[in-house]
Amino acid sequence: MRAIWSGAIGFGLVNIPVKLFSAVQASELDLDMLDKKDHANIHFQRVNANTGREVKWENIVRGYKVEDNYVVLDESDFEKASPEKSKIIEIAEFVDEKEIDSIYYETPYYLQPEKSGVKPYALLRDALKKTGKCGLGTYVLRNRESLVLIKPQGDLLILNKIRFAEEIRDTDELNIPDVKIKPAEMNMAVQLIEQLTTDFDITNYKDTYNEKLLKLIMAKAKGKKPAATKMKVVHSKSRDLMAQLKESLAAPKRKAS
Repeated sequence: MRAIWSGAIGFGLVNIPVKLFSAVQASELDLDMLDKKDHANIHFQRVNANTGREVKWENIVRGYKVEDNYVVLDESDFEKASPEKSKIIEIAEFVDEKEIDSIYYETPYYLQPEKSGVKPYALLRDALKKTGKCGLGTYVLRNRESLVLIKPQGDLLILNKIRFAEEIRDTDELNIPDVKIKPAEMNMAVQLIEQLTTDFDITNYKDTYNEKLLKLIMAKAKGKKPAATKMKVVHSKSRDLMAQLKESLAAPKRKAS
């Protein structure tokens, strides 16, 4: 893996030199866009909406529309708005991870200590484990300030980029009717949840789409016609909620796929 950032974690007056690595990778197949007629590659152009002519990169500027006019911005404007550049992931406070809703989580990264930071790195990791807390703070990457959560995972410290409050859409426009649940229905639902409850193991679940798609591609490359996939539809014998819950409890436990 290649480090995408290097700096230090600010833990009180202690600086812990670290490197940052992306913890995730894309799993999609790399597909090209082609012309249906002759399978030639599709090229994208930056075109002037008024003249229809292609515009070179050096002639492109960015702007924000205010009423009917654009306010054009140059690089100095972006620099003035950018946060002060720093090589420190400054932990501002420590919080209970359970208090942070999953809607705020965005991107995970691995933190690796530099040689001079091995001991304080281990100290922070183990202290977080002992207290059950996570470090909440900020750092600057690519001229943008990010809100982050640092938490232990095994021998590692994980940095999770999390969203700011203003990035979460309001739910006022959603229509969620108020429904009364019967005690018997609640008991059945709880039984169904308990019946399907297991220890979490992500390896039980596999993303089979790319595997199946690649198999289909190889078959087509050999001139074979892939068999059509049949859609699996599960029907309940009744539209009554209690009856559906009873059927669910009686059904065999579903396997991960």
